[in-house]
Amino acid sequence: MKYIVSQQWLASRLDDRNVRVIDCRFYMGDPSRGLQEYIQDHIPGALYFDLEKDLSGPVGEHGGRHPLPPFDEFVEKLSSAGIDHHTTVVAYDDQDGAMAARFWWLLRYVGHTNVYVLDGGYRKWKEAGHPTTEEVASFEKRAFVPAFQPSLLATTEDVKRASEQSTAVLIDSREQKRYLGIEEPIDRVAGHIPGAKNSFWKDGLTNEGYWKQPIEQEQRFASLAKDEPIIVYCGSGVTACPNVIALYEAGYENVRLYVGSFSDWISYPDHPIATGEN
Repeated sequence: MKYIVSQQWLASRLDDRNVRVIDCRFYMGDPSRGLQEYIQDHIPGALYFDLEKDLSGPVGEHGGRHPLPPFDEFVEKLSSAGIDHHTTVVAYDDQDGAMAARFWWLLRYVGHTNVYVLDGGYRKWKEAGHPTTEEVASFEKRAFVPAFQPSLLATTEDVKRASEQSTAVLIDSREQKRYLGIEEPIDRVAGHIPGAKNSFWKDGLTNEGYWKQPIEQEQRFASLAKDEPIIVYCGSGVTACPNVIALYEAGYENVRLYVGSFSDWISYPDHPIATGEN
C-alpha cells in the first residue's frame, strides 16, 4: 500500500531520528480524552497533535465544524516537532484511522508527501506487544517550509458546481442513515448535498480494523472512472479523509477534499438539501 505502513515497518524504525510518529487520538464527544490517553501511554517517540487545537481552526459562520487550521501556527507546530521535508512521518489514532488521515491530508496539503498512516492504529500496536511509553519525547527544531497544494482542496463553489453541473463526482463519506437524512445526531439539518453518492468511510476497513488492500478499495469505487474528478466530504472534513486515502490506494488521482463538508454546506441558507436516494 502507498500511504499505509504496517506495525512491523514502524516497530523496526523507532530509533530512526528521521522518522517522526504523531499520535492523533481524539474522541468527538470527549475532546480531552485523546490527550489523557496519550499521557498515559503511547508509541515511543510519538508526539501528540489534537484534532481541534492543532488540526483545525476556530469555528465561524462558515467553514464547518473543523475548518482548516491557521497555517502559520500549523507549520510552526510541525517545525517544533522536528519535522522538515527530510522527515518520514507516521500518524496513528484509535479511531480506525480517521484522525490520523486528517493529519495525513493536512501534511500533503502543505507539500509533505512522505507521510503515512499506521495500519491497525494504537489498539493493534498494543495487542501485538509492541513497546509503549509514558515518556514524552523532544526533538531538535527543524524548519518546515510549506509548499501548498491547492489542487487537493475543493471550495464551496467547486462543490456547488459539481452538484448543479456534474463537474465532479461528489462522495458523501458518512454512514448511510445520515446520508439518507433518516438520522442526524450532530448537524442541525439532515440529508446530503444533491447529487452526491454515498460511500461510508468505514467500508474501507476490514472487520479487524485494518485497511483493505488496494484491489479491494478499487472494487468499492468500481463505478467511477479513474480519470473522473472526485470531491469527497463528510460531516466536518475528518472522516472523509480515510476515503481520500482509499481512493488514492485504488488508483484515483484527481481527488479533492471538501474540508467544510456538510456542516459548511448547510451554513448557507440558499443551499439545497437532498434526502433519500435522490
